[in-house]
Amino acid sequence: MLITIDAESAHPLFEQVASSVRGDILAGRLVPGDRLPTARDVAETLEINVHTVLRAYQQLRDEGLLDLRRGRGAVISASAAPLADLAHDLQALVARASALGVAPATLAALMKETRS
Repeated sequence: MLITIDAESAHPLFEQVASSVRGDILAGRLVPGDRLPTARDVAETLEINVHTVLRAYQQLRDEGLLDLRRGRGAVISASAAPLADLAHDLQALVARASALGVAPATLAALMKETRS
């Protein structure tokens, strides 16, 4: 697992950290039961504040992707398992929409309305 950030990005660093972990889950590189590096280790490696990493981990916990336990650290939760399959379904949907000439913004709007 490689957490990456872009210091020049307009997105907050904690969102970038969370997005990087989320991407590894979607790609199947992280599976339930996998432990993430400690917040301190990530912060030192990326040269960012440890609280930034903790905020990202807490966001992932709130999304149900991480279990945070004292003494065990951050562990990918069982509820993250279906995300890799979902990613394949989404790729197929995007490909089909593209083949039909549906613009990405239109597809996103459709997804948002479907969610309601």
